[in-house]
Amino acid sequence: MVNAAKQQRLPQLDIFRALAIIGVLHVHASSFAAGELALSSPYYYWLNWMNIFFKFGTPSFIFLSSFVLFYNYYGRPVTRGLIGSFYRRRLKYILLPYLLASAGYYALTLYINGELLQHPSENILSFLRALFTGSAYAHLYFVFISIQFYVLFPLLLKLLQSSRQWVRWSFPLGLALQWGFIFWNKYQLHIVEKGSLAISYLAYYMLGAFIAVHFAEIKKWFTGPRIQKSAVQKRCILLLLILWLAAAFAHVQLWYKARHYGDWVDSLWYELLWNVHTLLSALVLLVAAFWIYRKAPQRLVAWLTRLGELSFAVYLIHPLFLAVYRLLQSKLQTDSLLYVGYVYGGLVIALAVSWLITQWTFRHIRISWVALGNVPRSLAPGGKPALGGMGSRVREEAQESGV
Repeated sequence: MVNAAKQQRLPQLDIFRALAIIGVLHVHASSFAAGELALSSPYYYWLNWMNIFFKFGTPSFIFLSSFVLFYNYYGRPVTRGLIGSFYRRRLKYILLPYLLASAGYYALTLYINGELLQHPSENILSFLRALFTGSAYAHLYFVFISIQFYVLFPLLLKLLQSSRQWVRWSFPLGLALQWGFIFWNKYQLHIVEKGSLAISYLAYYMLGAFIAVHFAEIKKWFTGPRIQKSAVQKRCILLLLILWLAAAFAHVQLWYKARHYGDWVDSLWYELLWNVHTLLSALVLLVAAFWIYRKAPQRLVAWLTRLGELSFAVYLIHPLFLAVYRLLQSKLQTDSLLYVGYVYGGLVIALAVSWLITQWTFRHIRISWVALGNVPRSLAPGGKPALGGMGSRVREEAQESGV
């Protein structure tokens, strides 16, 4: 039964976003080192671990995007006004920043390569191709696939609202369609950039939808004091953690053997372990976010909440500062422990500079939303601290917007 009631805001989701963006930063900071650059390093296992273990970042954001949308919209009738409002927000806070970020990164790449003023017509056509494939810069594919999901969302919402059977089978169907595409692409289509297509992540979207619809019952599994949980709940959460760690370790090992020893196996094994590892990660991050919000020191909760509020903006701009940081590498040997510190230093610098710039921009520039997405209320004029309350309209926009 569809009703127009608004859902309670979940402040734990900002912590989820913070954990996910930390995962993204680990992967991006270690991307060069985990490739061929540091293969001979005695610390290569840990660099590879950093790069593979934290691959849950982007898939977790995808899961969360779906969860938040279905959590907010499933109980509301699909009307022309609701669809119009939905797309206006996406156009304003997601699509516009994506266009500007794509243009900025693409122009910067041309400038660095000395091609900015050469062949302007070819550059424009090349940019348009990159814009419509999410490849203007390496990390922008995520925003591009999110836009694809936004196009389909009203149809999926209407479908799931039409019958509880569709909700019940949403995740299995999403998983089946995703893997059907994986097999089809492997044996016939051969699309190289398949990661820029939303169907490659359909299981994450449908898992988010399923949990959102059933969240009133599911949240009982990881809210409230641990002592009040039933034996079944405790065993299930423990099993989730064990399966997650096992899948993550297997995923790391598979890539370590391939990269370090050249022991490659069929590509479907990499797909499978990535899929299992990251699907379980999304669930673990959800449990962890609620646990941290309830149990962690208030300063840590506030720190993670603020990072979660800034996560979309940080996601957009952090590669710029990571690229600048990498220019500072002198003659540091990759077999040195200092090199591991250098890799982690890139993570810290990219996070810190992105955080400071986005926070300052949101606080002092009124039209910052044009480039960085929705302004957190805690940083808007007259806003409240990171853990402060929100009005109903702002509450909804804050929960929906960004990654």
